[in-house]
Amino acid sequence: MRLSGMRWWVLTGVLLASVAQADQARRRDAVVEVVQKVSPAVVYIGTEQEVESRFRGRRSPLEDFFGGYEQPQRRRVQGLGSGAIIDASGIIVTNEHVIRGASAIHVVLEDGRTLDAEVLGSDAGNDLAVLKVSAREPLPTAKLGTSSDLMIGETVVAIGSPFGLSKTVTAGVVSAVGRTFRAEDGRVYNDFVQTDAAINPGNSGGPLLNVDGEIIGINTAIFASAQGIGFAIPADKVRRIVEELTRFGKVRPAWVGIEALDLAPQVASQVGWDRTYGALVAAVEPGSPAEQAGVQRGDVLAEMGGSRVSDADDFDTRVRGYPARSAFPLTVFRQGGLRTLQVTPVEFPTRMIETLAWERLGLRVKEARGGGMALSAVRPGSAAEEVGLVAGDVILRVNNQQVANSDSFREALLTARRGRSVLLLVRRGRYGYHITLPFQGQRL
Repeated sequence: MRLSGMRWWVLTGVLLASVAQADQARRRDAVVEVVQKVSPAVVYIGTEQEVESRFRGRRSPLEDFFGGYEQPQRRRVQGLGSGAIIDASGIIVTNEHVIRGASAIHVVLEDGRTLDAEVLGSDAGNDLAVLKVSAREPLPTAKLGTSSDLMIGETVVAIGSPFGLSKTVTAGVVSAVGRTFRAEDGRVYNDFVQTDAAINPGNSGGPLLNVDGEIIGINTAIFASAQGIGFAIPADKVRRIVEELTRFGKVRPAWVGIEALDLAPQVASQVGWDRTYGALVAAVEPGSPAEQAGVQRGDVLAEMGGSRVSDADDFDTRVRGYPARSAFPLTVFRQGGLRTLQVTPVEFPTRMIETLAWERLGLRVKEARGGGMALSAVRPGSAAEEVGLVAGDVILRVNNQQVANSDSFREALLTARRGRSVLLLVRRGRYGYHITLPFQGQRL
């Protein structure tokens, strides 16, 4: 039986389509399924920021002779990044540095719609921000998974907008967990997921996904000079910080009451600790969460949240990733054995603020007329007295954070308390001075 020319072409087309579908089904792997499932929940974030620059100008022949003057000029700068919708009501998680200083933020959805976004909260220390957009209907979402069970070598997928190229997909593996690294801005970041999935500028804030399509990290940083090294904030930390930012607009300063010191080899040998990591508990504040959990002076801080504690700074930094009332497991080495304790940080006690300022900075303060904090007393023998601070001087800034009243002074001091020194802008009469004071005593 001979087929007519038309029937032959139709049959050939059907056969080719069937072969193509079968071939496409064969090529559909986990990565393809993840992209198709999650891509609608990944957004492009554009920002606008006004910055002031100065240029040399000329006003008259006389000024031309003596030199020009600097004339301010304002210009608009645009930024870009990525984000993930984690709630159908329009809740988006991204990096803090993506929206830092922005005067306007807009979010572009997969269908091309552009929505204005408001910032519900942001935290520079953890490089996370939560945005909110309003839409008429529920938005597609990505599920926030867990990072506690990540396996080295498992497949991960990154989706974002590198260099403004929206919905770019890269794949790789989990290269390491619990990574600590120093970013190009000099900040030290702890407890990160490392991946070889390509992450470039513009990927910041986008999701890192497992093969089930769950967010296991928020991409945040790269080594510009390296290949195949990217970092993501682990999902468990993201969940804690996002909850704080959504409820309070900020991360409440947490306190556990431990003074941690670097573990010298001689001390490690004395206590029987034969590892190259860890920190020593030098003191435990009476009545603190650490004391209630059973932490003792002389313990070695071995692990926190399931990953190793490198040193004292590592421990102090990672405490900040646990907001108040968010418990974490702390493994300590004591008398030849390891034991895991549950520590629940609390908000830094108000009663300790005055103690902190007096014992560690040598200052007692009160609100000043016109803003700032006036010194009411300077502790004899303190570094503050040695540099010449006297009662009546007014503190205007702490580590470049403006302090207009008691509340802002407390927040600034809480943020600065983990450092080894603090930079103060002090006004005396009509003049202002920058003064650096060491933080003395315990770092609790």
